[in-house]
Amino acid sequence: MRSLINLLSIPIFILSLSISAGESDKIDAPEIFTQLKSLVGVWKKEGATNSNFTISFELTANDTTLMETWNYKGKKHSLTLYHLNGKNLMATHYCPQGNQPRLNLSNDATLNNLSFIYFDATNLESLEDSHQHTLGFDLSESSNRIHRKETYLSKSGEEESELVLVRK
Repeated sequence: MRSLINLLSIPIFILSLSISAGESDKIDAPEIFTQLKSLVGVWKKEGATNSNFTISFELTANDTTLMETWNYKGKKHSLTLYHLNGKNLMATHYCPQGNQPRLNLSNDATLNNLSFIYFDATNLESLEDSHQHTLGFDLSESSNRIHRKETYLSKSGEEESELVLVRK
């Protein structure tokens, strides 16, 4: 009996080690939000010299919200707000289409590879209507260059968009 208990205790011990290791590997939302705050400033498409397009990041609401504003030909085009929601980080995208998808930080996000996935939306009648469904940032190269990806989903399928941005 004692050898059976000892035999069963080994897998339980290994399982407890893997659970606690998984928990320590998980990045928490406040830490990732702090990483996102490093984007504050004005960005342009890489290689664009006299472009009419910029993306600016600025903090608002006593530094609790990061505001991403797309500017095209001097006019504000779209807006995404990043903020903590308890232990989660959310992105709310205010689209020129008139809907507002809310995305949650995905479980596989890391400090240098942030990814958000669709949670819900306001002013979106159907998931078949075009809406932002994923959003991601690759921040691994340097503090002056980022790779931004997003996916729009509609009844026509997925439409992916990628931008490489550099500080202006």
